[in-house]
Amino acid sequence: QVQLVESGGGLVQPGGSLRISCDASGRTFAMAWFRQALGKEREFVAAVSRIDLATYYRGSVKGRFTISRNNAKNALYLQMNSLTPEDTAVYYCAASSTTDGLFMNGEHYNSWGQGTQVTVSS
Repeated sequence: QVQLVESGGGLVQPGGSLRISCDASGRTFAMAWFRQALGKEREFVAAVSRIDLATYYRGSVKGRFTISRNNAKNALYLQMNSLTPEDTAVYYCAASSTTDGLFMNGEHYNSWGQGTQVTVSS
């Protein structure tokens, strides 16, 4: 396992943009972002593989969000554009220290960050 620390959350107006980051304490393979809105279950947002930097998104964020990573810095990013109030949630970084690929199921990740709050409101 590695330690994951998210940053960059905050308050943004509808239609605005925000970039959140996740710093890992060591090498990671599969990485992803999940989110959990108040009173709702955690849901997958986007994933990126280590080897070929392939990406996968949930339908509602495709075309608005971009996941990326910097393997040299052990960092993960999520650029969020055209934000709506429905994007309001705590965003969690997840990583696997053993397996590479694109995984929507949280069970594939053995490290989780503490979360960063993203609030979209006017």
